[in-house]
Amino acid sequence: MSVEPGKTYCHHHDPARAEERRRAASRAGKSKPSRELQGVKTQLQTLADRVLSGEVNRADAAVCGQLLNVKLRTVELERKWKEVEELEEHIVRLEGKNSAREER
Repeated sequence: MSVEPGKTYCHHHDPARAEERRRAASRAGKSKPSRELQGVKTQLQTLADRVLSGEVNRADAAVCGQLLNVKLRTVELERKWKEVEELEEHIVRLEGKNSAREER
């Protein structure tokens, strides 16, 4: 990410925008993964039911299951990435507070 001329931080690391990023991450953390996880659970149950009824070939279902597993791993990585971003923002805020104290 590039830093605009005359600025010290890029948009994603600007301490002045920390609260805005925290709120956005909190909203995303509360809504999106739970909907995605529920969707995957529904797909898996439907897939299992269709395999048991003979509607879906077991080999096709196995591939679908693998793809859904990849999706679940991606959702988990996304959650961890957001958590890391929040921790980075927290560290930046703490470092800013410590710098202000040291200047006094």
